[in-house]
Amino acid sequence: MLFLDRTPDLTPFDLDIYKYISDNLEQVSYMRIRDLAAVTHTSPTSILRFCKKFDCSGFAEFRIKLQLYLKERKAEQEVVAVDETAYMDFLARSTQPLYREKIKEAVTLLKDKELVLFIGLGSSNIMAEYGALYFSSIFTIALRIEDPSNYPIDFLSKNLSDKICIIALSVSGETAEIISYLNHLNFSNSSIISITNSSKSTIAQLADVNIPYYIARESMQGADITSQLPALYTIEYLAKEVRLAFKNKDN
Repeated sequence: MLFLDRTPDLTPFDLDIYKYISDNLEQVSYMRIRDLAAVTHTSPTSILRFCKKFDCSGFAEFRIKLQLYLKERKAEQEVVAVDETAYMDFLARSTQPLYREKIKEAVTLLKDKELVLFIGLGSSNIMAEYGALYFSSIFTIALRIEDPSNYPIDFLSKNLSDKICIIALSVSGETAEIISYLNHLNFSNSSIISITNSSKSTIAQLADVNIPYYIARESMQGADITSQLPALYTIEYLAKEVRLAFKNKDN
C-alpha cells in the first residue's frame, strides 16, 4: 500500500485520507499538513496518526517517502541497464564479519539437521527449488515446499521435527503466505533460517537466523524484478560451508 510492503490497519477515517492521497499523489507530495487536513475534512492530528501507520514520524517524512515512491513508479515504466556496482557492493559486504557471522550461525543450526525444507513464492520459489537441488547434491536431503498453505509439520513427531530446518526466501520479507507458515512453525521444534533483503522485515524477525543481503529493489509494472543473485550466492555459500562443517565433525 503506497510505499509499504504491507497493509496497515486503517480506520474508516484513515481510508478516506488514503483514498484522497491515492487519487492526488503529486499534489499531496507537496502539500502542507493543514491543507491536506482541510481537503480531507479531518484534522492535522488525524493526519499525523495516519502517517504513523505508514511508519513515518510525521507528515514531513511521509511526504518525502511519497515523493520517492512517485519517482520509483515512474522508473518502473523504464527498463534500466544492469548495475554491476550493486553486485560488487554485495560481494564486498559478503566478505565482511557481519555477513560471515550470519553464515556461521546458520551453519551451526544446519549441521545436525537431516532434512532441509526450502520455501519461497514468485521468483523466490525458483530459488527455493534451486536451493533444494543444490543442498541435496552436497549436504543432505532437501525439498521445496510447493504449497505454503499446507502445514505437514503438524503430523511430525518431536524427534523428527528437531531434525528439520526451514530456509525461507523472500526479497521483501513480507510475503503473507510465508509469514503464516513460519508463524505456524512457532509451535514446533524446527529451526528457521531466512534469506531476505532486509533484516528489519517480518520474515527476518521470525527466523532463528536471518541472512540479509541488502540490494536495491526493482519493479516493473507492479512485478518485483529485484535481482536474485545475492540469494543464489548465499544459498551456494551456505551449502558449501555446512558441508565443510559436517565433514570436520566426522574427522
